Amino acid sequence: MVEQTLEFENAHFLLSLFAGDVGLSKEIESNFGVKVTTRDAWIKFTGDEDAVSKASAAIKDLESARRDGAEIKLKSFQFAIDAAKSGGQCSVSDLLGYKILGGRGRPEVVPRTRTQLSYLRSMDKNDVVFGIGPAGTGKTYLAVASAINAFKEKKVGRLVLTRPAVEAGEALGFLPGDLTEKILPYLRPLYDALYDMIEPDEVNRMIERGQIEIAPLAYMRGRTINNSAIILDEAQNTTSEQMLMFLTRLGEGSRCVVTGDPSQSDLKRGIRSGLNEAIEVLSSEVEGVDFVEFERCDVVRHRVVSSIIGAYAEARGSSSKVD
Repeated sequence: MVEQTLEFENAHFLLSLFAGDVGLSKEIESNFGVKVTTRDAWIKFTGDEDAVSKASAAIKDLESARRDGAEIKLKSFQFAIDAAKSGGQCSVSDLLGYKILGGRGRPEVVPRTRTQLSYLRSMDKNDVVFGIGPAGTGKTYLAVASAINAFKEKKVGRLVLTRPAVEAGEALGFLPGDLTEKILPYLRPLYDALYDMIEPDEVNRMIERGQIEIAPLAYMRGRTINNSAIILDEAQNTTSEQMLMFLTRLGEGSRCVVTGDPSQSDLKRGIRSGLNEAIEVLSSEVEGVDFVEFERCDVVRHRVVSSIIGAYAEARGSSSKVD
């Protein structure tokens, strides 16, 4: 058994490392198997040497980020614990230091989990990135943010956002309006992500100028798309033929992101998901292609969403996966 004590300038600073809730010291104890004692401006860890070292590393990581000006929130605190447990390959400062967009009254977009940080970094350096995982992990939102950032930095000349309209063949004829109005419900999540980062009037102007294109996947056939950031959302609803068609649209100066959840396919029974096939075919280190897998712990919507996903996964077992 060893002890290690960390001292700070005042109790307020120490409390800020716990996101304002000293009760989070219980999380340190349960995750590292150490006893935590804290009073005033100091905190002491007691336990075996490796556990004490990791618990101390987590607090030091939070301290470094706090001294860099970051506000420690619950997700940051949990991230520090996870990082220390995994050997400290990524720090809270790394997480909170990666910022994109912002300005004009819009908040900056920052990753909130290690996987989100890996995802953003991957989109910076790879031509084709697959973001795979459950709902609420930020796959689409961060892909749109990265695409807008690439456009603003003049790395690409436009954004092309697309989704498969799975029910289009049967349901569109019964919907009111022209074709644009019929397909709007399928594309609404992409508009929502854009409007969250850019003023709606600016989005509309960019669409009118051809700087943003939002269209069903069927509109991609026969095209070569150059100098663009391309996003295919809900890719689990593509067929094998549609996925291959999409991936071969990539032209000079373009990059693309494919997002989807293999467990949530809406394809008819017996039709294989193009996303599942792409995972099998391309995951063996194809140059320029990267896969980032999100897990339930990466869910960043309301905290109950993660619990709901977990409950359904446990109840359904292997049947929750849809090919």
